[in-house]
Amino acid sequence: MKYFKKIIPFAVSIFFVILFCYAAISKILDFENFQAQISASPLLNKLSQFLPYTIIIVEFLIAGLLCYRKTRTIGLIGSLVLMLIFTVYITLLLRTSKNLPCSCGGILEKMSWQQHLYFNIGCVVLTIIALGINLKYSRPAE
Repeated sequence: MKYFKKIIPFAVSIFFVILFCYAAISKILDFENFQAQISASPLLNKLSQFLPYTIIIVEFLIAGLLCYRKTRTIGLIGSLVLMLIFTVYITLLLRTSKNLPCSCGGILEKMSWQQHLYFNIGCVVLTIIALGINLKYSRPAE
């Protein structure tokens, strides 16, 4: 059981490092399209000058925080916040517009908005579990 207390936050962290690096690199490789898709979003078009850069930087930053045990908790909190923001954004899009391009990049771009919402909800749940375990068992014994 002690093994699972350490492996779950580590495995979830590795998953998010891969996910965020993959997504950020996909966005960089097709940056003009990524920026155009954000501009096409009625919810984000006013932020389209700086938001693409911000998203990429934040994804890499959180991935970096997840790589080290000392910063893993901060990285998991960042992952949770970022995934919650993405989930709320997708929920708002599903309620207001259905024919918008996805600005996620790579394989995630192939998902429907509904599939993407379920994926994000799963990621939020994974992060909450990993964060809870990490917070509970990473504290020094008193």
